[in-house]
Order: sequence, then C-alpha cells, then structure tokens
Amino acid sequence: MTQTQDADAIDWGPFGRPLFEDAAAKGLSRVGVIDVGSNSVRMVVFDGAARSPAYFYNEKIMCALGAGLSQTGHLNPEGRMRAVSAIRRFAALADGMGIPALTAVATAAVREASDGMEFRDDVLRETGIKLWVIDGKEEARLSAQGVLLGWPGSYGLVCDIGGSSMELADLAEGRVGRRVTSALGPLKLREIKGGRKAVKAYVRETMAQLHDEMGNETGMRLFLVGGSWRAIARVDMERRNYPLTVLHEYRMSSRQISKTAEYIRKSDLQELRVRCNISDSRMSLVPLAAIVLKELMRTFKPKDVAISSYGIREGMLYEQMPRELRERDPLIEACRFVEAKDARLPGFGRILYEFVKPLFPRANWQRKRIIKAACLLHDVSWRAHPDYRGEVTFDNATRANLGGLKHYERVLLGLALMNRYTSKTANSRFEPLFALLDDTQIKEAEILGRAMRLGAMLWLTADAEPGTLKWKPKTGELMLRLTRQARPLFGEVAEARFAALANAMGGTGTVKFTK
Repeated sequence: MTQTQDADAIDWGPFGRPLFEDAAAKGLSRVGVIDVGSNSVRMVVFDGAARSPAYFYNEKIMCALGAGLSQTGHLNPEGRMRAVSAIRRFAALADGMGIPALTAVATAAVREASDGMEFRDDVLRETGIKLWVIDGKEEARLSAQGVLLGWPGSYGLVCDIGGSSMELADLAEGRVGRRVTSALGPLKLREIKGGRKAVKAYVRETMAQLHDEMGNETGMRLFLVGGSWRAIARVDMERRNYPLTVLHEYRMSSRQISKTAEYIRKSDLQELRVRCNISDSRMSLVPLAAIVLKELMRTFKPKDVAISSYGIREGMLYEQMPRELRERDPLIEACRFVEAKDARLPGFGRILYEFVKPLFPRANWQRKRIIKAACLLHDVSWRAHPDYRGEVTFDNATRANLGGLKHYERVLLGLALMNRYTSKTANSRFEPLFALLDDTQIKEAEILGRAMRLGAMLWLTADAEPGTLKWKPKTGELMLRLTRQARPLFGEVAEARFAALANAMGGTGTVKFTK
C-alpha cells in the first residue's frame, strides 16, 4: 500500500482490513504472563500480530509445587523455593524486555494448599509480582478462551489437565459455557493407594460424576489442553511414525488413543522419553494421564480429538482482546503481519490473491484462506539464498507458530510456497510430509505456486493490478489479460512462467493486452 492511500477506501475482501496497526491491537503487541501450575511455572511473552501472536519468550521450570499435597496439605517445600526463584528471574527478564506489567495466575496446587496464601505473599514480597489465585472454574474458562484464540467460533468440549486438577469447559458458538473441575491431575492420582486398579476405579467414578455435571451429549469435538496431553500426543506420533511433529492441531482417534495408552504401558519410559524428547518429570506422569484420557474418551465419546497448544496463558491474552480482534482469522492476521514486516512490497499479497483467485472457482472459504495466506507469504523469504528459498518457505509454513491450520493445510500451504520458488519438489527431503495430501491437493499446490511465480513477475506498485487470469475448463484455455502498465513486464521469463502455469493446468495459454 502506498503511504498516501486511504486504507478505508480499499476493498479488503472477506478477511477485512488488517488490525495489527490499530491502537487496541498495538496495546497487545508485547504481553507477558506467568502461569504457576501444580507441576510447572512458566512465563510466556507474546509479540507480533496480537490476534495470532508469536512466542517472543517462553521459559518453563518444573517445580512440582503440588507434589505430596494430598498427603501433607502443604506445597512441596523444595518446589516453593524453586518457584519463587523462577518468578524472581521472570520479573527481572520482563523488566529488561520493557514489559510494563506481568499478569500472573496460580492454579490448583496454590489454591488448595493450606500455605497457598502464604506462598502468594512470599512471591509479592520477594519479586514484586502479584499472584492471582484462581478457582477451578476460572481456570477452565481461561483455558477454553485459549482454544478460542486458535479456533474462533469453536464448539465442543475443552479438557485441560494440570498436575493436580483436570477441568472441563463447554464451547458453543465461540463462547465458554458450563465448567467443572476435578482432582484428576496425575500428581494427585499417583498418591492414591492400591496401585493401578485403584487409580482406574477412582478415575472412572470421578469421570462419571463430571459427565453428569456437564450434561454433555456424545459426539462433540474434544480439545485437549495441557502438558500431559501433549506428551501423549507426541508418543502417538512416535508410535505411528507421523512425519510432522507439530503438536498444535494434531488429531487422534479413540482407537489411536487406546493403542498409544497400551504402547505407553508396555514401553520402557526412560527410553521412550528420550526418543520423544519429553522431560523426565513430565514422562513420569504420562502413564497416569493415559488412564484419565482413556476414561475421558469412553465416557464422553467425542467425534474427534484435537491437541491445542493454546491454553490458560493464551486465554489470558484473549481476555484482553476487543471483540473485533477476537473474531478475526488468526492465520490471515498473522500472515498480514509477516508480510508488512518482511516482504519487499508489503500490500502486494492482496493484489496477488485477486490475480490467482479465478483459477480456483470452486474453492470454499477454508481453501480461500489458504490461498490468501500463501499470497501474503509469497515474498517474505526473499533474504534466503536462492538455492534454498523453496525449502525455507516450506519449512517456515509447516513448522511456524501459526494458528488456524490443520496439519494437511500446513503442508498444502508449504508446498504451494515451495512451488512459488522451484518446480523441483520430487525427491525433496520433505517428501514424507507430502503423504498428508492427496493427489488433487498436490496438484492444487503446484498450480497455486506457479500462479504466484507468474504474478511475482508482474509487480507494479502494491495497489496496482497487473491484469487478470481466466481459466476455461471446457476448452482448456488459460487467458492472461495484461494491463497497459504491466505489458513491459511480460518478458521472456514471465512468458515461460505463464506457459508452465498453463501446462500445470493441462491447457494452453493465450495472452491479451488491454489498450
């Protein structure tokens, strides 16, 4: 966009005007939160596009504050010292980053311990950080809001497992509904006497009570939040030899969860944790968490299961967002932010999207957003070495911290961007990931990549349209009509790229120039 152009005068299409420059969004451009859990203490600093933030800083200390709580009624003394030390460090880091205030919450262990308020006061005195001790239902609400950060308008059931508790929350039409809390955290479960049989009986009884309280029908979507769930998902990936080890939006079926629970039970946990890169303290809780997950699946019978890397910390950020920002597509907002920051001609992605869109007349809204995202990201990796730009763009798209993307959509987006820079995708080191796509999607990625490769040759200004593409499937004709301004740009390289695009579509190309 030119400096003189009025943003309000532009037709931004179905995705709306970018909001990251608005005052409300800028106020959320760097936000720090601390989550004091039963098992770990973590600080996250969010930065970038407020609607789909990047993790500017993320540090976790496994303090096990809740270890032994059921027996003693007190916080773990060693864990207390470690937690205060960690929060003191986090406060100093936040001060160095220029964060005006950290929002800090404590969950099950601190709220249940007889010395929890004493610990809260120690934290304030030693670090200057005010620690908000929240109840189980508030914990459930914030975790569910974290899910909404990644899935606007979601519906289903959110299950957040911590060290000492497990919370459930209903989602419907993008709002948090009924919430319940329980003592099904693995730190609590390992203190039950009577071995595995006693634990399973307790879990089954408690889960039945939760189901009665929630009144859920079966067949909803289940979102899993929490470190123990993510560890189980990582083991599931290892068991299945799954090629994309991005936990967010990873899907599991009931049958896969049953197989993985049995796989965990029979495995050497030390050897398994090394293969899966899971900490020793987390791995020790996984067998108990697997019992809970199996019973959760048996009781609530969800239609599908999605892992959410977004939880209570992201929910705290979502809490501060104005409604208009909450309703935006996190993928598109993130890609717009990256384009504005890194592209050579910020704003051209919108023009490129309009240029390539006619090639996909049957695309639904979900596919259109992937096409839009690709166009916004088509030039952000220009600093990479030319021989590796294709690989860099694929790697960035598939492994970046982008919300609102299913795993196959990550690969589809990455492959389209890879085709933007190279036609040599066969025998790539990323080829195992292509198995997440079907043949039609692979062809679609090729066509989109070649169309962006052509459009990139027709740069004028960020707000000038180079021309139009029209595909006639009945005759197999691809027509390119260029504006008078763009005509000098259509040299032999652009001509070759247009021919390659027509060939990818199984047709022939025709070029016309407007007078």
